[in-house]
Amino acid sequence: MSNTNLHNESINPFAHLAELRHRLFHILLSILLVFLGLLYFANDIYEFLSAPLISQLPESTSMIATEVTSPLLTPIKLTLITAVFLCIPVILYQVWLFIAPGLYQKERKLIMPLLVATSFMFYIGVAFAYFMIFPVIFKFLTNISIDGVEIATEISSYLDFVMTLFIAFGVIFEIPVFIILMCWVGIITPQQLQKKRPYIFVLTFIIGMLLTPPDIISQSLLAIPMYLLFEMGVFIARVIYNNKHCN
Repeated sequence: MSNTNLHNESINPFAHLAELRHRLFHILLSILLVFLGLLYFANDIYEFLSAPLISQLPESTSMIATEVTSPLLTPIKLTLITAVFLCIPVILYQVWLFIAPGLYQKERKLIMPLLVATSFMFYIGVAFAYFMIFPVIFKFLTNISIDGVEIATEISSYLDFVMTLFIAFGVIFEIPVFIILMCWVGIITPQQLQKKRPYIFVLTFIIGMLLTPPDIISQSLLAIPMYLLFEMGVFIARVIYNNKHCN
């Protein structure tokens, strides 16, 4: 941190609060603008989100709304969530602008790429869940037949379910970023992570078992990418770690 910044902070101790308010305003404004731009397409967005389930439902069944306001509020809720998802790069950029003045030059060189990678990997995780995991999960769930029980998924419950999976897979795909960050701050070294490979491999299948239907194909669809993400993170962290200690 420069002497000028330290001097300014000593003169105005509330500078951080003013800057934080400024950044939050830009974040909320960007979310609001995207939300208003998407609001007209709210029903289309929900139809796109529900397509993986609807394609697996029997011909005589459909999704239902148990609340009077659900057909109106559920698509609007989804549109707001979509706006937040789309604004993740803006949110992270505002975070960067807030923390950058307090970082050293070497830290700035690492943090900005990490923020970009965070957005990218989160979107990849969401896309992976939608295109790869959802068809498998919903095919399995809709093929489970219980006598006297007809499949009729409530639209707001479906939204909550898929949002939980989106967040879970988005976070899972941040594994390389987490590994790089932990190695950078010295919590662990790439060499120590390499020694834990057998445990990580088993752990990925345990997580796959918890988040997917109980069949080996579904579990492998999650576990194998997770392990590859771990190896990617270790490889990149090893390169950064070696460069850091060579300089």
